[in-house]
Amino acid sequence: MAANERIAVAKTYKIYIDGKFPRTESGRYFPLKDKRGKVLANVCRSSRKDFRNAVVAARKAQGAWAGASAYLRGQILYRIAEMLEGRSAQFVDELVLQGTTRARARREVETAIDRLIYYAGWSDKYQQVFSSVNPVASSHFNFSVLEPTGVVAIIAPDDSGLIGLVSNVAPAIVGGNTCVVLASETSPLSAVSFAEVLHASDVPAGVVNILTGFRSELVGQFASHMDVNAVAFAGLDRKVAGTVQSQAAENLKRVIARAGVDWMKSDAESPYFIRDTQEVKTTWHPIGT
Repeated sequence: MAANERIAVAKTYKIYIDGKFPRTESGRYFPLKDKRGKVLANVCRSSRKDFRNAVVAARKAQGAWAGASAYLRGQILYRIAEMLEGRSAQFVDELVLQGTTRARARREVETAIDRLIYYAGWSDKYQQVFSSVNPVASSHFNFSVLEPTGVVAIIAPDDSGLIGLVSNVAPAIVGGNTCVVLASETSPLSAVSFAEVLHASDVPAGVVNILTGFRSELVGQFASHMDVNAVAFAGLDRKVAGTVQSQAAENLKRVIARAGVDWMKSDAESPYFIRDTQEVKTTWHPIGT
């Protein structure tokens, strides 16, 4: 190397907790390399303590977020889509760096933007579809309505850097849940950049928390933490998926397994994905009171 040839500084992609970008508390990171072995960036290797901190932030934010109007949540999702549209070239470049063709990368970013707008449109409509007035044999009104489950732990699919993450986060938060997300282990750059989009939009701190790191180290925490109400995962092998389900049973945590989904296709978006992280509340009210 020539004496005057400078060495490029590899960016360290941080995690996103409670509206801030801390480094992992353990100080660990791993180099993300391309197919030729070139280091693309340094990526934080999140610890169990980072996950616990993220759950605390998500729980703190959940009440206010659930209490926000459906209209406001829809507007915020639309704002995220606007911000992602404005930075689409950056996301395309990052996906290409991680091994995606430019044509597919462009299509993935466009699909992610459209998916956010899709769920923004459902924000004030899914209650009308899934709620009901129930017939009863007494002088009462009986209503069934949906309420958010609470804190949702999401293990994003590993084969998708952006669209898989967006497709799982959007239906969870539009329904009033907060979430802690484990990004793709092999393609994490877009997830951290997506956190920057969230930070620059109107999403309140703690509503979405994004961690990077090794699945083998963190999956058990996502499944077993006692203050997580639901765990959603995609792309886990059968053995790991079985472990998640058995550990989640310890506090009757809802398990949402999404296997075999092509996140680029239209059937990867549905109001039933919102329904997955909702609880049905039934209320009796006397007639004439």
